[in-house]
Amino acid sequence: MLKIHMSELKLPKVTVRGVTTLAIVAALTGCQTLPDIQTKKPISTVDSNPLTARMPAIDSQGYIAYVEEQGLGAAKVSTLYSIRPDGSDRQLIDQLRGYIYAPAWSADGQLLAYSKQAAREHPKIYIYDRRSKTRNLVVNAEGSNMSASFSPDGQHLLYSSTVGGNADIYEMQLSDGKTRQLTTLPSTEVQPSYAADGKSFVYTSDKVRAGRPRIYRYNFATSSATPVPTSGYVASPQLSSDGQRMAYLNGRKAAVMTLTTGQVSNLAETGLDEPARLSPSGNYAVYPTRYSKISGQIGGKNGGDLVIHSLSGNTSYVINSQDGGVVRSPIWGR
Repeated sequence: MLKIHMSELKLPKVTVRGVTTLAIVAALTGCQTLPDIQTKKPISTVDSNPLTARMPAIDSQGYIAYVEEQGLGAAKVSTLYSIRPDGSDRQLIDQLRGYIYAPAWSADGQLLAYSKQAAREHPKIYIYDRRSKTRNLVVNAEGSNMSASFSPDGQHLLYSSTVGGNADIYEMQLSDGKTRQLTTLPSTEVQPSYAADGKSFVYTSDKVRAGRPRIYRYNFATSSATPVPTSGYVASPQLSSDGQRMAYLNGRKAAVMTLTTGQVSNLAETGLDEPARLSPSGNYAVYPTRYSKISGQIGGKNGGDLVIHSLSGNTSYVINSQDGGVVRSPIWGR
């Protein structure tokens, strides 16, 4: 059983309106106004693909946030974009020389949490407000602060941090920054993601075998966690809004599991070890790839695309990267 311990971290106060770690912590282990930047029209297969026309409004009217990386090492530049599922309205949210990790939308699609790591700095968590086009620093504890997830009511934020020397999961109350530590094991606990009812969350842990992660569900009522039945190397879970499906990384494949039956759909080996992520309706999945072969398109050696896949029709289409960079961490919000 995982016991809850209260932990007062030195974190800034933040008020929010409205309602995977460094590769699992290295293989598991202010307010600013943004500039108005013009981006070029994407080239993609969406104009000729009827899949978008059949999408429910909750999906088609939402945004997919994702990271595009250019360069290597100290020269790496990471850019955070949002884009409509039909490939239109690509908007720049943030950019820096360094890394941007794991964006996550609030349930109403107005707020986006993500981690930023500049050179010689630890990853910090920011929240971007779509209405005001501003971002606020919310987690600046010493250590690696990663994989934020909004509670369904928008009042709390789950994330993983190595502030205590070990990768554990914390929950912050966004109104006043009050934080409590939820996991205290000597193993690595990372990549938390709330269930839609707010009563539990799923996360990744290697507590059974170091370097061999499994997925667990933590229940707030009992302060305990139980394994989600999977096999092999699994990580980075996300539950659908109806709780029936789970998107995750299954070995090296982007995958979706039907939880009631345990049936697994392996969508693709992306070449990036990236998981799938579900649309708001749960009927579609998005994942990044270097190996796009849809409609004759093949991603470049260092580039990549977003693939949107229908879980019911088993059809897909591609949205190209903005500048031919490596595409990572897409997340679909309202």
